Amino acid sequence: MPHRRDASSGHRRAGLVAPVALAVVLGVGACSGGPGAEGSLTAPVVSSSSGSSPGTTAPATSAPSGGTSSGPTSPSASPSSPALSPRRSIVARDLDVPWSTAFLPDGSALVTLRDRAHLLQVRDGRPPVDLGRVGGVVPGGEGGLLGVAVSPAFTSDHTVFLYTTAAQDNRVVRVTFEGGRTTSQRAILTGIPKARNHNGGRLAFGPDGYLYVTTGDAGRTQRAQDRSSLGGKILRVTRDGKPAPGNPFPGSPVWSYGHRNVQGIAWAPDGTMYASEFGQNTWDELNRIEPGRDYGWPVVEGRVGRAGYVDPLLQWPTSDASPSGIAWADGAVWMAALRGESLWRIPVSGGRAGDPQRLLHGRYGRLRDAVLAPDGRLWVLTNNTARGTPAADDDKLLAFPLRDLG
Repeated sequence: MPHRRDASSGHRRAGLVAPVALAVVLGVGACSGGPGAEGSLTAPVVSSSSGSSPGTTAPATSAPSGGTSSGPTSPSASPSSPALSPRRSIVARDLDVPWSTAFLPDGSALVTLRDRAHLLQVRDGRPPVDLGRVGGVVPGGEGGLLGVAVSPAFTSDHTVFLYTTAAQDNRVVRVTFEGGRTTSQRAILTGIPKARNHNGGRLAFGPDGYLYVTTGDAGRTQRAQDRSSLGGKILRVTRDGKPAPGNPFPGSPVWSYGHRNVQGIAWAPDGTMYASEFGQNTWDELNRIEPGRDYGWPVVEGRVGRAGYVDPLLQWPTSDASPSGIAWADGAVWMAALRGESLWRIPVSGGRAGDPQRLLHGRYGRLRDAVLAPDGRLWVLTNNTARGTPAADDDKLLAFPLRDLG
């Protein structure tokens, strides 16, 4: 089927100024040897100055036992949470094709740059710190350095997880980040299909302490219905990349299937899981995710009421959405939209959705990610240097108090 190019492919703006001077390159080739490959890498010390129908959901309380490397018993809280911030701000600017944001326990955030394959650490009010290039990344089309997730047990295991496009596949790599320095890199999950389009790429830890990974069909729609393929799925794995205990298909990392290209996942406090998904040419979707269920692609797109497939909670014309990252906050899912150039606020309760509210429409261009910060604000990444009409200081990482958005 034809690819809808408005989502994220395109060229970078020529001559974009990097946020900081290039740092030491991170272990090139460290993840090229498969799941067991190890690499040694270094980076500069980080400045200490400078978040359907009702049914079974991801368990919020049935965490794995033991607290081993297979999965923490519960997410670790930050040692001290910053006070709520009352102001909106531009946290960072001049970012070259940023893709994902995740917070460290100290309140700073990691940001991935898709095409340059660099990892940044940012704090509001201070210049970003460039941690250097992640090894083994081969950017191209919608692939490159994509999702980032911080271990719930970061204060003890010092690990960060990245979704990367390598020479032969998409993969998840685990990076040790200790004492402000990146010290090792290891591929823990390989063999995710890659293509110029539909690479998925979002990473997030669920309330059960396991890592969830979104993948795309990589341009071959039949993969989404093939449970032996990692393409067109949401996967649930341990911190070693193994299928997590309690997955619906024994011995498989597959959590749900029948997806075209999921790029946003988030959980409500009751454990209900939500995901945003690119449609083809008709409907984009917000889904409630239930283990083992089939979300229909490529057999159906949008709401059809067909037995055996899960209908989306909400759907949008593709011109209004092209949904990417999502966050849960204040009783709603907040969804970044690329082609729709908006932030959508969707009230949700008990796995049901209310009327969506369109925010920031056209104000900042294409929006790639939305993350709830420890200070209570919503941090939003723009995405205009990949495709669109970038402003002089694009791309930007913006912070908004929730009350300013509602």
